[in-house]
Amino acid sequence: MSADPGGAAALQAGLDALLPRLLPGVQRCAGLQRLSAGATLQTWSFDGVGEGGVQHGLILRRSPGGLRGNESLSLTLEAELVRGLAGSGVPVAEVLHTLQPADGIGDGFIMRRIAGETIARKIQRDAPYAEARRVLVQQLGAAAGALHRQPLDRLPALPVRSTAATLEALTRRCHAMAQPDAVFEWSLKWLERHLPAEPARLHLVHGDYRLGNVIVGEEGLRAVLDWEIAHLGDPAEDLAWVCLPPWRFGQITQPVAGLGQRAELFAAWQQATGEAVDPQRVRWWQAAGSLRWGLGCAGMRDWFESGRDPSVERAMIARRVSENQVDLLRLLDSEDACA
Repeated sequence: MSADPGGAAALQAGLDALLPRLLPGVQRCAGLQRLSAGATLQTWSFDGVGEGGVQHGLILRRSPGGLRGNESLSLTLEAELVRGLAGSGVPVAEVLHTLQPADGIGDGFIMRRIAGETIARKIQRDAPYAEARRVLVQQLGAAAGALHRQPLDRLPALPVRSTAATLEALTRRCHAMAQPDAVFEWSLKWLERHLPAEPARLHLVHGDYRLGNVIVGEEGLRAVLDWEIAHLGDPAEDLAWVCLPPWRFGQITQPVAGLGQRAELFAAWQQATGEAVDPQRVRWWQAAGSLRWGLGCAGMRDWFESGRDPSVERAMIARRVSENQVDLLRLLDSEDACA
């Protein structure tokens, strides 16, 4: 095992050199701690400290080798997007610096650290978040409305994801599976038959809008995180994704993030945007989202069974294929527009 996991010593030295140029009064980096274990994307927490009690809580998102997933924005583009959303009504962290080659610590950006919780089960169950649970569904709807109404001319150039392109991508992935799956194939046919028209205009879409990608305090929502797969498309995608059964974390009768009902989410979104929610569009995107996540789990299963990655973590996700099958059957066999 490496004595310096994640290159912490080199990163510490790079931040020690960078921070005094970035923040007046800061002399060095302290308390450097890695928060995520991804091979291509790392998240680090640290403080910029100096004499006289100067201290800034900071977060670094970086890719040491500049590698990103196929759907992911570059970290430079993600930073530009988040910086552009400041003051727009969308709660985001303040981006302080986009890393440059001369910084010598990879691609990425530094932002201010926001105190709060991101772990869904704690938000759903722990006593300090009782008041947050009372208001979070409304806040999630309002924040989604704020991001969906952003003028496109104030955003950087983002990829477009149409409903038709989404279906094409799901079809390719489904047909490439090592083991054919009857439920997934049936769901794909349903998506083909019920493909909605493209939205009248494009909107900013977060792409992974759910608990786990937001910071919550005792009073409720503090920030929306992880904009790496943001794109232009149909806002119903975000309204559906936050309601997917896997993101309810066991609270299956509470569709919105395991916290509440869709009616409250939709009402807050409609108030923020002045537009009406189409439940049938949300249903289509929920089916597409469940299939997308199910295919991801199936891919994990294929990796595990082939021996390419025999880790317990991979197997834990692989076993959830059956959960997605049940979710799809419940949704598509229900009289409810959004089960």
